[in-house]
Amino acid sequence: MQRHDPAPLRRTVRKSRMLRRSRAVWGKQRVWRPRLIFWAGALAIGLVSVGFAQLADAAHQAFEAIRSTPAFGTAAMLVLPPAGFALSAYLALRFFPNSQGSGIPQAIAARHLERDADRGELLSLRIAAGKILLTLLGLLSGASIGREGPTVQVGAAIMLSAGRLGGMVQARGLILAGSAAGIAAAFNTPLAGIVFAIEEMGRAYEARTNGLVLSAVVLAGLASLGLTGNYTYFGESDAVANTLQDWGLVVACGVAGGALGAVFTASALWLMRRIRRWSATAPIRRAVGAAALCGVIVAAVGFLSDGATYGTGYEQARGAVEGDPLPLMFFAEKFVASLASMASGIPGGIFAPSLAVGAGLGSTIGVLVGAGSGLAATLAMAGYFAGVVQAPMTAFVIILEMTGNQGNVIPLMLASLLGFGTARLVSGAPLYHSLARNFVADVLRLRRSQARGSDDMAP
Repeated sequence: MQRHDPAPLRRTVRKSRMLRRSRAVWGKQRVWRPRLIFWAGALAIGLVSVGFAQLADAAHQAFEAIRSTPAFGTAAMLVLPPAGFALSAYLALRFFPNSQGSGIPQAIAARHLERDADRGELLSLRIAAGKILLTLLGLLSGASIGREGPTVQVGAAIMLSAGRLGGMVQARGLILAGSAAGIAAAFNTPLAGIVFAIEEMGRAYEARTNGLVLSAVVLAGLASLGLTGNYTYFGESDAVANTLQDWGLVVACGVAGGALGAVFTASALWLMRRIRRWSATAPIRRAVGAAALCGVIVAAVGFLSDGATYGTGYEQARGAVEGDPLPLMFFAEKFVASLASMASGIPGGIFAPSLAVGAGLGSTIGVLVGAGSGLAATLAMAGYFAGVVQAPMTAFVIILEMTGNQGNVIPLMLASLLGFGTARLVSGAPLYHSLARNFVADVLRLRRSQARGSDDMAP
């Protein structure tokens, strides 16, 4: 008598049960609703980033139009920055607290906070809206700031709000994903967004957030591509290191860029610490006064440089990368304007201005050694940016994607590493994480103050 083998029947029953379970899970609203809201949040980051970029360009063009007016252009150059800085600082302190500065420290700080209410003090849709408006006001006033850092805070706020709406509990992963999506959409650099999330935003990176970060970057990138198309931020560059002189240029640009970047970080932290202490007794009045004084410095440097240091510095950096030398002292002038803009505390980022300083430094080095500006500008951008943010992988990848120069991989990596190493020797304090600790302390101090107030009012 032939015996029947029950194994195939058991496998069939098991597959049938798994199929029914899969259909039940995927058909439930509680599974799909968070995903749909998360995807919508990522697409929203892409759309907001593109709109923010266009408005930022329009704001800078409006300032340039005012500055070039024969009747009162010179007066506008000297008056508009201090007035605009003072107004921006006042509005930030009065109506949009914690919107000051780049925005990246706020996103980093929010990942270190445990309570959702505390995160909301740094990342909310109201703060995101104020961040955009006040960054535009800064660009309209001639500030040496960028929109990329603010886009990180905006992206993190949008994603955190989407997570709350969808009932998602992975707050730290959502902040990471929103930050990465903001960088990817702002620069059209998806790889840099992912590397930035790993290296700078999440020093203690969790592997389980991979899916969130990748999904957010892809969807935000698709939204950006759909509106602006595929482009490289600084155009195309084919300059590569071939000769021994070129490799000497790699070392010079990496070391000089890292040293100057470390000086920027140390100076910015020292100035902001001094202003913070000085403003403690009268926060709004003194902070607004300090911002106005920084605006005077920006106006003076802009006047001396014939307007070259106003705004993001994108045009100058792109020109240097494409081989058009910049004035020998442009990097120093842009350095001072960017430092004053950051120390003022007005909302605005340092990504684009830092790249402009690096490009100017490289252009000067290239001209002095007779090597041209294209290769030197690209290398010094990597060295300086790695020195400022002390994130060499992000510096290397973001500049590689911005220039589309695949033949320059090893030189860019070396320049970034040299910039990072030199910066650590000069100043060991990373800029964004040092500022993030201030925001964490401020939020915890506010919570303790509110708790004491509640205790005092209790019967």
